[in-house]
Amino acid sequence: MLTILFDGIAYGMVLFMLACGLSVTLGLMNLVNLAHGAFAMAGGYCAVVLVNRLGVPFLAALPLAFLASALIGLAFERTLYRHVHRKSHLDQVLFTIGLVFMAVVAVDYVAGSSQVFVQLPDYLQGRFTLLGVGIGRYRLLIIVLCGVIAVALQLVLMRSRFGSRLRAAVDDARVAQGLGINVGGLFAATFAVGSGLAGLGGALGAEILGLDPSFPLKYMVYFLVVVTVGGTSSITGPFLASLILGISDVAGKYYLPDLGAFVIYTIMIAVLIWRPQGLFARAAAR
Repeated sequence: MLTILFDGIAYGMVLFMLACGLSVTLGLMNLVNLAHGAFAMAGGYCAVVLVNRLGVPFLAALPLAFLASALIGLAFERTLYRHVHRKSHLDQVLFTIGLVFMAVVAVDYVAGSSQVFVQLPDYLQGRFTLLGVGIGRYRLLIIVLCGVIAVALQLVLMRSRFGSRLRAAVDDARVAQGLGINVGGLFAATFAVGSGLAGLGGALGAEILGLDPSFPLKYMVYFLVVVTVGGTSSITGPFLASLILGISDVAGKYYLPDLGAFVIYTIMIAVLIWRPQGLFARAAAR
């Protein structure tokens, strides 16, 4: 049971890394970006190419995957996304779901439809036993790394000048511009960081989840469930929602294999009946 709990926490951390960028863009920028999984896929394939084909050390490939996805996100934000910031959510959904299908076709053409995994170094493979709990080395790395990133991200968004300026720009862009805040630059930087985090999550999850061109569509529902259950007012909500859903999914597939992913949808419905705005909703939204 404790081993399943540990694996569930690691899986939940991967879900958090994949979804936290969407939480930032949706919660702080009010942008519904269903193409978020495409940036995660880009980071995953970047890690696969760097590690499997070019021989780059795995730990060195992680920041490179983050940087590559952030640069791709920045380019798309400056050329495409900037035109839909103030559009309706329906327009944003239609625009970004179109980008998803374009990304799926492009990756299938370039990389093929076969599922690929990143090759881990020997020191990250296997398990060791601690107090009767089977602990995977790679999953332990995921838990530690994602935990540090979650704390750092929460501090930056809630305690720094950048976070306060971003919230001001979202609440009233005209007033923020009048105060000398570069709203366009803030949105671009935020979108780039969110895309980079998605790419980092894709690189970390490549060994656990696998990569194929359908990745953005396959895990889109998971991203949305994490953000919906956790709420969009802070990073804390999606973080706890990821842990709950990750543990529930792993335990459900182990103890109730016939039900599969049905367990997480049951939890989502129960949480939303209890708190329709998510676990950590803004007071004004309730």
